[in-house]
Amino acid sequence: MSDQYSSREQRRKQKENSKRGRGKQKGDKGRKSLFKRILAIILLLGVICFVIGVGTFAYIASTAPELDDAKLTDPVSSVILDKNGKEITELGGEKRELVTYDEIPDKVKNAFIATEDVRFYKHSGIDFYRIGGAAVANVTSGFGAEGASTITQQVIKMSVLTPEKTVTRKVQEMWLALQLERKYSKEEILAMYLNKIDYARSQVFGVKKAAEFFFGKDLDELTLEEAALLAGLPQAPGAYDPYTHPDRAEKRRNTVLNLMAKHGFASKEEVEKAKQVPVTKSLIPIDEQEETEGEYTTFIDEVVKEVKQKTDVDVYSAGLKIHTTLDTDAQDYVDELLSTENMVNWPDDKFQAGFTVVDTKTGAIRAVGAGRNRVARGLSFATGVNRQPGSTIKPILDYGPAVENLKWSTYHQLKDEPYEYSDGTHIGNYGGNYHGTVSIRKALEQSYNIPALKTFQAVGADKAREFGTDLGLNLPDPITEAYSIGGFSGGVTPTQMAGAYSAFGNNGVYNTPHTVTKVEFPDGNVMNLSPESDSVMHDYTAYMVTDMLKDVVKKGTGKAVSVPNATVAGKTGTTNFSKEDREKYNIPSSASPDAWFVGYSPNYTIAVWTGYESIEKGKYYMDTSQELGMAKQIFSKVMTHVSEDVKDEDFKKPSSVSEVTVEKGSANPGRLASKYTPDSAKVTELFVKGTEPSKVSKTYEKKAEEKEKEEEKEEKKEDSDVKKPSGLSASYNKASNQIVLNWNYSGNTDGVSFRVSSTVDGQAGSSTTTNGTSATFEASSPNGNYTFTVVAVNSSGDESDGASTSLRIGTGDGSAGTDEETDNTNQDDQQGTRPEDEQPSEDDSGSDDDNNNNDNENNEQENEEQTPTQPETETPTTPTQPETETPTTPTQPETETPTTPTQPETETETPTTPTQPETAQ
Repeated sequence: MSDQYSSREQRRKQKENSKRGRGKQKGDKGRKSLFKRILAIILLLGVICFVIGVGTFAYIASTAPELDDAKLTDPVSSVILDKNGKEITELGGEKRELVTYDEIPDKVKNAFIATEDVRFYKHSGIDFYRIGGAAVANVTSGFGAEGASTITQQVIKMSVLTPEKTVTRKVQEMWLALQLERKYSKEEILAMYLNKIDYARSQVFGVKKAAEFFFGKDLDELTLEEAALLAGLPQAPGAYDPYTHPDRAEKRRNTVLNLMAKHGFASKEEVEKAKQVPVTKSLIPIDEQEETEGEYTTFIDEVVKEVKQKTDVDVYSAGLKIHTTLDTDAQDYVDELLSTENMVNWPDDKFQAGFTVVDTKTGAIRAVGAGRNRVARGLSFATGVNRQPGSTIKPILDYGPAVENLKWSTYHQLKDEPYEYSDGTHIGNYGGNYHGTVSIRKALEQSYNIPALKTFQAVGADKAREFGTDLGLNLPDPITEAYSIGGFSGGVTPTQMAGAYSAFGNNGVYNTPHTVTKVEFPDGNVMNLSPESDSVMHDYTAYMVTDMLKDVVKKGTGKAVSVPNATVAGKTGTTNFSKEDREKYNIPSSASPDAWFVGYSPNYTIAVWTGYESIEKGKYYMDTSQELGMAKQIFSKVMTHVSEDVKDEDFKKPSSVSEVTVEKGSANPGRLASKYTPDSAKVTELFVKGTEPSKVSKTYEKKAEEKEKEEEKEEKKEDSDVKKPSGLSASYNKASNQIVLNWNYSGNTDGVSFRVSSTVDGQAGSSTTTNGTSATFEASSPNGNYTFTVVAVNSSGDESDGASTSLRIGTGDGSAGTDEETDNTNQDDQQGTRPEDEQPSEDDSGSDDDNNNNDNENNEQENEEQTPTQPETETPTTPTQPETETPTTPTQPETETPTTPTQPETETETPTTPTQPETAQ
């Protein structure tokens, strides 16, 4: 049984194993089948893509233009048009000096081949090795990030096609390159290339002409380092120009030398020796370059550079029709101003100026002032020379970013005080003065440095730099605090500054300054070269900065600018020499190397730089008002001219800006002016909508309330008809021993009575009340000094001020002064009371200065209220002097014994009264 059981178990296990084996075999077969299907699909897709690719390539290639032998070998002139489409000149190949392959030295050929196309002699027009590397770069960085063009392809691009980086153009370029290699030899193709190179100068196209221009040599006379420089320039002739950027040019030349050593075209020893030669050593000085005759040469130089930079096409051979932004009338005026002596007061022959005229709304360059006597010499103070901007940078790196990012108002208060940079370095204002708490409007208007630095610090260097780079400035990362007042490590050009400022006048929209709008190619294609507009700031920032800059021109550092036919905003700027240069060249501390004015209207923006070319060339600094004012003078002249036929308009305030009247001196964000605030303490400023102050100032409220109370009191007095009696006189009747008083009353007598009181020798005497205008008193003493006071009282008990007079009765021979003498005395007394009624000087002195603090004002008012009581008591003493004379001789009234009047004189000179207005002032 056990044997049978074992046998059955074995058979069962065998069956199970057999089933597993069959299942595994089926699974393996299924996976292999799926892999085959996927592979087949991939291959099929590959074939389809290949067919489609070949078909597309064939179609695109079929649309390519035919090779034109004339275009390949003979330069075709390009036509330059002004802003109105009118032809102004033609740039043609007749100026080109052609060279054959055999005339080109090996070192020149090798320098270009090592740099541009090291496999030139091995490929058939297309270098697939380079295409692979470029493809990787284009995938990772975007199409067009890196090119793989051979020298053959570059000849096609310069001669037949447009330089657009599109798939269609690239395919056509490759197809035509293959055709060119079939039709011409390598030697002929290389010669074509070397004859077509554009060196971005109106005089320099082709390697033979370049050798003459830069070094004054034929090609066979060039040294290794000179050949390397010529081979390195075509990649970016403007950026590597050895005259304007010698450091960049030398670095590029050394890169070419290294490539020559790497690919075996020169030994390491030769390369190292060549790298030790300064790039400027064998250059012909720029002043010795031959001028090119013709109109608008300085502007056309910029056109050539721009077309080369944006299209990589040689305008002297490509047969282009170039539409420019040139305003010939403006350029004619600029050229005349720079070349004549009588339009502006040039300090001397070496004094230089560079400026650019830009359309504020579009960024189109209308005219270029490259410099005095610099026509077509390659050195442009408008576009190619970087200078420190001084205070013209403050709207760009300080106040503009503060309004944009912090929404500061034009009233925002900052304290101008002794201050330091974050590293402890002292910063000061021009003249060394400080101005206390000021608004940013005032700080910009008068170009104070310390508020500018504080604003930069509040914004932060990163935000300030971002704002500046958005406006087209090339700023390092990071920027230091010195940049806040124009202390640049590099510099800026007038063209860059014109572009930056134009955005403030264009509602915050920036357009890169440009000289070309479009180019038409011989094959009919048109390339639009106008830059795209970029909104770089809010409209409230642009308008508020503009409004502050208008004040700079109206009453600030730029008030010397005069443009009668345009609304202008702008900013001045000057720079300082370093301590080392001042000591080395014995430069006065007041001297400046650069003076700027950058300004704009709604239609034009002009940035003007003035100064001297360099320290090494004779006079090199400005230290007179004439020199430092030249930038403003040039701006005024040019802006006035270009604005002649343009309707004047003001900058339009956007809805995002509010005008608010605030009280001067109130703390941030400011207090609204109250109904009590005097006009002299009010100022209207601009606020970003939604940030306006809401609290009303109470500074002048208490003073106003007190003033209102005084006015009410005076009004009540006037309404009560309780007038002060006038014309009070006293006469003594010796026979009846009575003193008779008479007075006048100008008010309403209904319900009015008069209270009459007397004193005798300072002691209280009798008093009476009467409804009439006279009273009689018994002379209680035959020899004494009597004083009488009359006060009007109405039915409500309101009293008037008192009228007083005095009378002296002498005994001597038993007679008193005659009536005539007494009357004369009373007249003197009445005259003496007038100063009491006319003493508002103390009251007035306390109210003139509205900026005094409240405590001083209150004290002043209290003292003013006390003032009139003193002279009223003292005044009667004055006329007593003639009455106290020796009574026996009445004809000598003015020789009275002097002891009597001493008391009132002492009272009159009480020092507290006159000191009050002095304190208040």
